[in-house]
Amino acid sequence: MPPPAAGAAAATPPRAQTYGTYGAYRAFTAPPETPVETTTRLRPIRERRVGRVVAAGACLVLGVGLVGGALAGAVLAATDAGAPAEPIGYTEAATLWHSVPVDTLFPRTLAGPGKGPGAADRTWTRVVVAPDTPCTAAVLPASVLTTLRPLGCDRVLRATYTDATASSVITVGLVFTQADPTATRTLATRSAAALAADVPPALAGPGTVAARFGPAQRASWSTHALTDLPVVVTAVSGFADGRAVAAPESAARAMAERQTSPAAQAGLGHEAKGVADQIERALRATVATAAKDADT
Repeated sequence: MPPPAAGAAAATPPRAQTYGTYGAYRAFTAPPETPVETTTRLRPIRERRVGRVVAAGACLVLGVGLVGGALAGAVLAATDAGAPAEPIGYTEAATLWHSVPVDTLFPRTLAGPGKGPGAADRTWTRVVVAPDTPCTAAVLPASVLTTLRPLGCDRVLRATYTDATASSVITVGLVFTQADPTATRTLATRSAAALAADVPPALAGPGTVAARFGPAQRASWSTHALTDLPVVVTAVSGFADGRAVAAPESAARAMAERQTSPAAQAGLGHEAKGVADQIERALRATVATAAKDADT
């Protein structure tokens, strides 16, 4: 299927469309669609032989215990070294960026029960989808790019959503890596701060509510490396009216109590974290289905 014209607002993409065949930028207006294992001779037994048999038995038991302990220690050492069995769906997850429909990875609508300030419900609508792209500074914050390059940063997928009132916009990204399970777990547990050091780029959409979403409009962000899948989820939120934000802050900070920054008061920390959480949830459902299909 030929890709749509670059930069032009397009109709809802076919559900069979995958990132592997995406070739150009796609923008959408808010769709109406509403919101997953040898015998021997007998000989007289002397008493001293009894003692030997007992001693031999004790040695056998002790030997088995030592061997068993050594094996257990080896298993524990392997686990401590970060070499567990590959998580279910790990292999399948690495190829999802080009093997499943766009609407599966980035649903047209996201429901976020209790995801807003004060546990308010949220609903987000997708307005922009970008083509898959290599890992570059244009689509990734410097901290993420620097951290992932040694592991093999594979591909970046992004989309932008807006809330029900069209007052905020949120760009969410899925960064697929070539890291093995051990490196992935280490990345998630030891490199969280490094990954979240910089604000992710925004994805604007000409002709949409996200038309003015640029570097100066980024207000709050979230970056989360999954422990069991070779994926990093990023999100950045901002005001849809194009107002600039002097000091962006992390979603965790913006969501903290008694914060009075514009991002905090507008709930933009909740917006970034909420959309990121829902995209991760959709990703995990897709991975579970792919893993199940691979077993059949």
